[in-house]
Amino acid sequence: MYIGKVLGRVVSTAKDPLLEGLKFILVTKIDSDGNHIGKPFVACDYSGAGYGETVFLCGGMEAAYPFAQRPPSDATILGIIDSIEGEKDLEQRR
Repeated sequence: MYIGKVLGRVVSTAKDPLLEGLKFILVTKIDSDGNHIGKPFVACDYSGAGYGETVFLCGGMEAAYPFAQRPPSDATILGIIDSIEGEKDLEQRR
């Protein structure tokens, strides 16, 4: 699993039949500071994510597991992140 930031929505009229009815989102991986890592990519959305939200994703073969039809997907948004807590937060609280 990894975290990402939603950059927008992707619309496709011609696609594999197993992708019918799925929402496609343009996402970029981010680090814990919110810095973009690598190039943007398209992910299937399982959580109802929207523009600007921080999300967590899975990739590879596991990306198809949340869906009943097992679509050909390399990435799937599994959830929306409300906050990230970690070492930096703990240092600021001391």
